[in-house]
Amino acid sequence: MTIRVTLLGTGDTTGTPTVGCDCDTCRAATERGIERSRFSVHVENERTGESLLIDLSPDFRHQFLREDVDLPDVAIITHIHFDHIDGLGNAYRVFDSLPVYAANETDPATGESVADTVRDKYDYLDAVTVEDVTPFESVEVCGLDLTLVPVDHPPLVCYGLVIEDPETDAKLSLSGDTSYDIPERSRDRLRNPDLFLADGIVPASLCEHHPLGGKDHDDDGVPRTFGTKHMTREGALSLAAELDAETTRLVHTAHYYPVDEAFEEPLAVDGEQYRLDGTGVTRLDADTTGSQ
Repeated sequence: MTIRVTLLGTGDTTGTPTVGCDCDTCRAATERGIERSRFSVHVENERTGESLLIDLSPDFRHQFLREDVDLPDVAIITHIHFDHIDGLGNAYRVFDSLPVYAANETDPATGESVADTVRDKYDYLDAVTVEDVTPFESVEVCGLDLTLVPVDHPPLVCYGLVIEDPETDAKLSLSGDTSYDIPERSRDRLRNPDLFLADGIVPASLCEHHPLGGKDHDDDGVPRTFGTKHMTREGALSLAAELDAETTRLVHTAHYYPVDEAFEEPLAVDGEQYRLDGTGVTRLDADTTGSQ
């Protein structure tokens, strides 16, 4: 037994279905009983029984009532956008103790690090303690090796994440919220994952509707970045191929995907669960997308 990964939240800042929206994609999600709530990932070290939570979704309560996973022993914050951090308020009266790991680099846009922002914003939560992490330096968390790597999500600093089992060499990589323009050093650290969770907010065809269009075009002129902050589906898949990921799931996806594309592989939905044992990836949940 090694790493069990549960996708608690696979949607973007509004989720799918989006409140107040009656688009074809939101209606289809409701009809199929499919949800993409705000982003969060639960990672359990089955060997020790400990678990960590990547990002604290505003949908924290709903996610943990819905999924059969334990409350985490520790949490990790990748950046300070509300859909990744505001669920930390759920620590009130729920946790006796919750160490929160976050990067210690100062963000020029805010004048403080992600770790400092967590300290300042949630200083009223006695259960929460903040552990500073230096990017590219691995720390042991729940018996697993954790590394934060800088990615590109202007104007704020944001981090991708690598989690490895030192006993089996199982590896989970997350792109974090990012454009395709990830620094080479970070790409090297993310490389060769068993499971890769990649930000693929919309298909490249929708870049024409963004005020800034798209960028990071491939050799065929397909934009791999939507605007400046997120990868397109095509960009995420291109990155996955470059990193030689064994299994890739696209997360942080928006309800703007056309309905005939919104539930196709490899777009993830909430509740997907995977086991990484160092020899491969096994999907543990039943496929609920209706795409196969």
